[in-house]
Amino acid sequence: MARWRDSVVAYIRGEALPEDKFGHQPRLYALACRAGQGTEYDDDILFAAAWMHDLGVFLGHRPQDPAELSRWDHVPYTIARTGELLAEWGFPRDKLDGVAEAIRTHQPKDQPATPEAILLRDADILEQLGAVGALRALVKVGRDSRYATFSSMIPVLRKALEVLPGCLRTGRARQMAARRVEVLKALLAAIDEEAGEQLY
Repeated sequence: MARWRDSVVAYIRGEALPEDKFGHQPRLYALACRAGQGTEYDDDILFAAAWMHDLGVFLGHRPQDPAELSRWDHVPYTIARTGELLAEWGFPRDKLDGVAEAIRTHQPKDQPATPEAILLRDADILEQLGAVGALRALVKVGRDSRYATFSSMIPVLRKALEVLPGCLRTGRARQMAARRVEVLKALLAAIDEEAGEQLY
């Protein structure tokens, strides 16, 4: 593994706060690689973008003030800081624009154009579905001011089911999503059955 990759992993391991946010990066890279099997993409760009894409959502990198946080767009910060750090660690400078583009278009609302950006976005969508998607959403309850109760998170999970599978661009990612969709559907059905209107 190139030395800059060791630096990326070590940095994110130290900066990913709350600590549970760390697992998203290695899973995301693995999912993106699976989605990209049999296609051509630059693995340096994909690795760097997958590991660095959420830097601006970590504690210590985002605003602490709730009002400022509600307006915070982590993407420009992440792109700027990622470029600085990767250059320091010896990442190939001619690939920095590719990393920036993948990070810029990694969210479901975006329209990625490069192979690495498409794979990163598909992987990030997959991470919002299934059991892992539910875990990542539910852990925000009570610690994210937008989600004070479990019932405030249920519409987010339902919207993920309705919208996200249709946003996937690669055939392999759509195949990978099928089981995750069924798992999330089953979880939401079980919550309805067990708690109904008493969920709080």
